[in-house]
Amino acid sequence: MSSVSSTNGPNDLGGAPVPEDVPVRFDTKIVVVLRDDLEPWQRLNVTAFLVSGLGTAVPEVVGEPYEDADAVAYLPMFRQPVMVFEASKETLTAAHGRALSRALPRAIFTSDLFATGNDRDNRAAVRAVPTGDLDLVGLAVHGPRNAVDKVVKGARMHP
Repeated sequence: MSSVSSTNGPNDLGGAPVPEDVPVRFDTKIVVVLRDDLEPWQRLNVTAFLVSGLGTAVPEVVGEPYEDADAVAYLPMFRQPVMVFEASKETLTAAHGRALSRALPRAIFTSDLFATGNDRDNRAAVRAVPTGDLDLVGLAVHGPRNAVDKVVKGARMHP
């Protein structure tokens, strides 16, 4: 067996592949914060939409494609865990402000998007509301671990 795993890929800094016996540690973090009053189906829907935004805007967080033992190919996924938190409306709004002030890559989901049915209407619904008036129900953020930890201060791990 090789001493380097090709599935681990390069380290988070873009360096050489990580040996199999060394835990993979990331200097960045992906976090989703959901408002704590959402229904279960809403939490899942919002999470899926939010992380899709990060995957397109921050391509380095996406790993290599998967393949099973029968050589059936599968799409690549994030190469690091996604931490999911929940927070009150006030804490979520504060987290959004901190993400903006740090200029971190972010995706938002507002309550208005539950009433739309397509991407064009989603974007129009967000565009119609000033930043400070957005009724946020979800936020995804990617960035350096310390900065992201400061953004989500006050949120708690999703149960």
